[in-house]
Amino acid sequence: MSSSAVQNAARRSGSRSGSGSGFGWWKVLVAGAVGAAVVNLIVFAVAALAGASLVVVDAGAEHPITVGGVIGSSVVPLVVGVGAALLLARWKPVFLRIAQYVGSGLALLSVAGPLSSGADGGTVAALTVMHITLGVAVFTTLQLHRRHRRDR
Repeated sequence: MSSSAVQNAARRSGSRSGSGSGFGWWKVLVAGAVGAAVVNLIVFAVAALAGASLVVVDAGAEHPITVGGVIGSSVVPLVVGVGAALLLARWKPVFLRIAQYVGSGLALLSVAGPLSSGADGGTVAALTVMHITLGVAVFTTLQLHRRHRRDR
């Protein structure tokens, strides 16, 4: 075996262990969480500028939507769900594909919450877009990881 073949084999095996260049699982996870939070903060700002109340009424109590709430609701579900999928995929890679559709589907199903809330139209629209954004972020984050695994 030539020395270049040995070097190429070593490079390929090194990238599989996560020490190679490119996106590692944690980089993809952080990128997805930050991306979802940034897009949802933009939606929040646009809704506020458009005059949406950004208050949800539940059982007669008003719950204001805050910047911290938007960040937490964008980051926590994505990190927990995608993180669990990435861990399960180390055992069975098929979990990446399953999680793409289940996670995105759950985020889309959660749109029912804002649609049934007692909020004004602007708030409902903003929350709906935020839930859809999270579903797209879950799908895209897992797709980035799947594509990276395939390219190795």
